[in-house]
Amino acid sequence: MAQEQFDVVVVGGGNAALCAALAAQERGASVLVLERAPEDESGGNSRFTAGAIRFCYNGVEDLKEVMPDLTESEIENTDFGTYTEDQFFDDMFRVTQYRTDPKLVELLVRRSFDTMKWMRGKGVRFVPIYGRQAFKIDGKFKFWGGLTVESVGGGPGLVEYLTDSCRKRGIEIRYSSRATSLIADAKGVHGVTVKNGERMYEVGAGAVVLACGGFQANTEMRTRYMGPGWELAKVRGSRFNTGDGHQMALGIGASSAGNWSGGHAVQWDRNAPEFGDLAVGDQFQKHSYPFGILINATGERFVDEGADFRNYTYAKYGRVVLEQPENFAWQVFDKKVEHLIRDEYRIKQVTKVITNSIEDLAHQLEGVNAERFLSYIKEYNAAVQQGVTFNPNVKDGRGTAGLKVNKTNWANTIDTAPFHGYQVTCGLTFTFGGLRITEDAQVVDVDMVPIRGLYAAGELVGGIFYFNYPGGSGLINGAVFGRIAGHAASAAAGKTATAAQ
Repeated sequence: MAQEQFDVVVVGGGNAALCAALAAQERGASVLVLERAPEDESGGNSRFTAGAIRFCYNGVEDLKEVMPDLTESEIENTDFGTYTEDQFFDDMFRVTQYRTDPKLVELLVRRSFDTMKWMRGKGVRFVPIYGRQAFKIDGKFKFWGGLTVESVGGGPGLVEYLTDSCRKRGIEIRYSSRATSLIADAKGVHGVTVKNGERMYEVGAGAVVLACGGFQANTEMRTRYMGPGWELAKVRGSRFNTGDGHQMALGIGASSAGNWSGGHAVQWDRNAPEFGDLAVGDQFQKHSYPFGILINATGERFVDEGADFRNYTYAKYGRVVLEQPENFAWQVFDKKVEHLIRDEYRIKQVTKVITNSIEDLAHQLEGVNAERFLSYIKEYNAAVQQGVTFNPNVKDGRGTAGLKVNKTNWANTIDTAPFHGYQVTCGLTFTFGGLRITEDAQVVDVDMVPIRGLYAAGELVGGIFYFNYPGGSGLINGAVFGRIAGHAASAAAGKTATAAQ
């Protein structure tokens, strides 16, 4: 018999988990949150993000509901545009090659705006992403790529807001507390076994919500499921996301779903540590590549850097870099686009080369065939369609012609000093394969029967992302399904009354 009993136990301590806890509490449930990490490393991958969240809005009036602090000056000097449900659907289906689960994506898209307002009501504050998602055109900021809003303080700020909200509402959070197994029988799930230091104990529950991330920090799992070579990738975020939720659920007969060989993988500094560094956060990422070129060890380009807005390519190009000889590439820029390079390129830990001649650059790009690089740069420069106007705010059609790998947009000649090179490898953010859930976020078993008392949200849910994802959709996915899971878990535990907000 378990020593303690709660209506709902939430496993995990990031965005999805804390949203689930808040949703269960507002329906009257007593809630315990089990966070494997110590408090100073809590929050899972959410803490490592920049806090950008994608959601639908039909104009500035909608944005004012999410950001009531928007000033008249900001509104006057900014073209926020719109991001409709149809646009979100189009993006989700396009980047996942039409494999995303239609029922789950329907919930994700249609509940995105309401969930943002709900989070604002729980105390989370949001601001426009001027620094990374807007360029100033004719004196006015213009947003692009459907991504407009981030949490104040980025990922750490988001975790702090949600944690404070839980504490204010009497939700207990236990740190350094790893759920090791589910307490289950033929009738369903009734709690979890917990390890805290040298102590093991059981906690009973009317329902359990698994929201403890992907398996990206588990070298063996990612190599087994994603394939050879993935043991060589860096991990962008938490060292604690080792697939515990997957293994606990699969161990009692849960069904798997989704793109188990896929993951969100970006270009990441070659010399970054094995796991994420909270002091640096997401600044090891290198996301200005659409305005430059990517060169591998052979001295040539290997991918279309300008295929689409960065929001729609960055999560898949890390895999492409990992597949290159010796698992690295160099991002190369010249003076003409210096002003477009993001702040993350200026951190002291960056692996970079800056020279005043292309010849010097060629010989300082470690691991690159310098002679072939110099030859290729001439070919590339000659192929740039310079008659088309360069415009970083739209897909400008300024590409190349006649190359083996052409660039579709934002092509510029590399011919003006100083020249910049930044060495990158693959940084794995989260894995796409996970558990199969219903529209109520209830985990399904291998016979396609919902498992009584077991729910899931966030990175460990499979079937939503395949191959790629639209930037900012990870956090809204966690929030939407965390909220759904929390409400459903509370109902499963017999709680339907609305608690004090």
